Amino acid sequence: MTEKTPSPGGAGTAANDGSAGDPAASRPGGQVAADRESIVVPPAILAQQAGWAQPGEKPRVTGPKSNDDDAPQIFASSVRKADDTSEAGYDENPPGVGKLGVILGTVLAVLLVGSGITLYMVNKDSSKDTASVAQPDATKSAPPTPTAEPVPPIKDSAKVLPTVTGDFGKKAEIQVPGEASDGSFVVKVLSEGNGPKVDKNSWTSVDYTAKDWNTGKDIPSSYDDKGKPQIFQAGTDALIPALDQAVMGKKAGSRLLVVAPPAAGFGSQGKPDMSIGPKDNLIFVIDIRNANAPDAVVSGTVTPPPADFPQVKDNGKKPADITPVAGAKDPTELKTHVLIKGTGPVVEKGEKVVVQYTGALAKDGKVFDSSLSKGQAFSFAVGGGQVIQGWDQGLTGQTVGSRVELVIPASLGYGDKGQGDIPPGATLVFVVDILDAGQG
Repeated sequence: MTEKTPSPGGAGTAANDGSAGDPAASRPGGQVAADRESIVVPPAILAQQAGWAQPGEKPRVTGPKSNDDDAPQIFASSVRKADDTSEAGYDENPPGVGKLGVILGTVLAVLLVGSGITLYMVNKDSSKDTASVAQPDATKSAPPTPTAEPVPPIKDSAKVLPTVTGDFGKKAEIQVPGEASDGSFVVKVLSEGNGPKVDKNSWTSVDYTAKDWNTGKDIPSSYDDKGKPQIFQAGTDALIPALDQAVMGKKAGSRLLVVAPPAAGFGSQGKPDMSIGPKDNLIFVIDIRNANAPDAVVSGTVTPPPADFPQVKDNGKKPADITPVAGAKDPTELKTHVLIKGTGPVVEKGEKVVVQYTGALAKDGKVFDSSLSKGQAFSFAVGGGQVIQGWDQGLTGQTVGSRVELVIPASLGYGDKGQGDIPPGATLVFVVDILDAGQG
């Protein structure tokens, strides 16, 4: 769903071609003719030159303030005057004043304005210098900002490494060496998978086993009871470098040994709630379960929907075509159909899922939103109230790798208020690909 915004380039704005708009276009009465120019000087400038105010202050007035006190005054103009009037609106030759007097008066006015502007600029610059001297130098007075210790470059080996046994997909056995770590950030491939490579922004899920090198104690693992795989977008600093950077460039299905110095772990503060000290080196054995590009979709054998469901045409990485059922009544309950049955784990309430989706109106099949149009999968916690009820209910219990069609009544969607392009009381149809699920 998109929002319409006013087009730039209107009166007094920048134009669409990047050129500046004419500020005069927004003036009352329209633009000034092209052959007319005016010198406009605010009264505040002239007041300062007369000693009535300091630079940056408004001039002091002794009588009641007029609403026109701050109105710009025109002191000289190239606007052509009428044949029978002067610039001031009087007759060309008023009594007692000759043409020479008018000319000299005009010249004097221009000179006064020029000198006033010059004096104002001098005073303005002077006041700016004074203000800068009076203000303390923030860069000198502010305390230094502490910086995190830089993450060392990744190596694939070190003089001393832990010993790891066990197979991919099961909790690893880690034997900690008797010697101290040399502080290297090590990422070593123990076994290579044949799945997709993890690139920057890939949605990645991993299982892990972990120990503290310094103490030899176990760190909570995703393989523990009620543990869940960790799911995140790689290369975005969403997790500690020991996980985020370690998986970059590796393939799904791989098992990695990671030795992380503090800078690649929890930094100088450690992790007290996990009994990890500020100088502790950590050991991880990481199993890369899945890697999905931001525009990934699921694949598999399609089971067409029943006749009373809107029909779905797959368009690959583009939004699906959804054809409504002619004359169908609005449902009162959620309807679901699995178009592609995934072989992954069951999605449980509270898990973070990563999905692609296309949403359309059931009455005419008009698509109102799709993650595929954005080229970016969407993630949320199932059952957490972050999405409409139809999604929370319809995706819980499905399997990872599935494509699910949801027909959602208004009561489980946007109700009688609607939203954006969704009218009040609308029945919605969603086609949802469940790419992955885990802890996030």
